[in-house]
Amino acid sequence: MKNLSKTLIKKINEIKTPVKIMHVCGSHEHTIMENGIRTLLPEEVEIVAGPGCPVCVVPSREIDEALELIDKGVTVTTFGDMLRVPGSNGSLAEAKAEGGDVRVVYGINKAIEIAEKEDNDVVFIAAGFETTAPTTAAELLATPPENFSVLSCHRLIPPAIDYLINSGQTNVNALIEPGHVCTIIGTKPFDYFSTEYKIPQSVAGFNPLDILMSVYMILRQIKNDSPKMENEYNRAVREEGNEIAQEMMEQVFNVESREWRGFPQIPNSVLEIKDEFSEFNAREKYDIEVKEVTEAPKGCICGPILRGMARPEDCKLFGKTCNPLHPIGACMVSKEGTCNIAHRYAKR
Repeated sequence: MKNLSKTLIKKINEIKTPVKIMHVCGSHEHTIMENGIRTLLPEEVEIVAGPGCPVCVVPSREIDEALELIDKGVTVTTFGDMLRVPGSNGSLAEAKAEGGDVRVVYGINKAIEIAEKEDNDVVFIAAGFETTAPTTAAELLATPPENFSVLSCHRLIPPAIDYLINSGQTNVNALIEPGHVCTIIGTKPFDYFSTEYKIPQSVAGFNPLDILMSVYMILRQIKNDSPKMENEYNRAVREEGNEIAQEMMEQVFNVESREWRGFPQIPNSVLEIKDEFSEFNAREKYDIEVKEVTEAPKGCICGPILRGMARPEDCKLFGKTCNPLHPIGACMVSKEGTCNIAHRYAKR
């Protein structure tokens, strides 16, 4: 592996050219930081992190919706990373400390098990990108118990990338696409970034060689003036993706426009439960309605970090008042968050 890394780094240096590559995957950022990949690349090659953390991009308004459910006496179940994501006036962890019934589960199936055993109403906060959405869809198609419902916070990666490209804020020249997402939706939804915008792309796996190989593929495309989607992660990703998973998603969800944390409303970027399954849609079942809220705590620059415009080290709060034990912004909460990863590995 060491010899392969040296060979790839040599090849990268032979065809290096100024380029700004964005990835949109918390696991990719973890691999990059843990292995010091940015320090191995020539100065001309920059890799920036985009909105790749599914917990981080859940906006304050949706946390407020969950807090409203807790106020109504509902049992709220969620992944552990969601507990400390800030809403406009508190977090799920704070609501739990004040007596709210908030429980950590490792998946929607565990939330359903709780609903089957108890009389109280149970809601699962379904956060995640295309990777986890099929699991939510499968469980709703299997008809869960009447006292169970879902607060859908699922989001779609390609529309967010499209927004970033057209916003002109990040000046991205190339893309490393997320391997997990592409195992579900394949590579086709990303093709138009190359055909329409002439942006080189590669789908990457999750070890250091995957990242280095994807960088080399992108630089090779630039040298040959042949922007396209290349599949470095072909041991897991197929062009067509997982068609069974896609079909389940289409059965259960509508695609709608909604804001992300750090972003305004992004067209066609979220998954909401269809009317046919409204008895399992917590927003419909409990008539949730919350006001528009202030997105970021004072001094927090999670928005620019999620949009690839800034690094955690640019934030005055980073590593000081904001750290993994006391996160102020959402990017510091999850282990997939750019700030959390930077805090753990920056010194290395």
